[in-house]
Amino acid sequence: MTSAIRHTTFDTTDPYALAQFWSQVLGLPLHEDDHPGDPEALIEDAGLLFVTVPEGKKAKNRLHFDLQPQDRTRDEEVTRLLALGATLFEDHRTADGKGWVVLTDPEGNEFCVERSEAERAG
Repeated sequence: MTSAIRHTTFDTTDPYALAQFWSQVLGLPLHEDDHPGDPEALIEDAGLLFVTVPEGKKAKNRLHFDLQPQDRTRDEEVTRLLALGATLFEDHRTADGKGWVVLTDPEGNEFCVERSEAERAG
């Protein structure tokens, strides 16, 4: 017998707000039962659960997402995510168009934006 990952859980001081950010990033809805002030929020289609903890983030993530844009370039996606509330953390883009960008979500969790499949094929 094996196990399956049911959720990837984010510790957060505001589950609903952070879940809304990631909902917009991924284009997936929050669970219909989630509301501001709830102790947890869920993006069911992505298996992302956001739960209340009293303390803020203190160190680098030990696990992070690498996002690959599906319908735009890496740079267009970085611009979109910054407009949603992400923050630029590290820029690893190279002069030849390769590389990635490290952003943080509104609570400081790092994630990367890689080149799209079309950019990799080009």
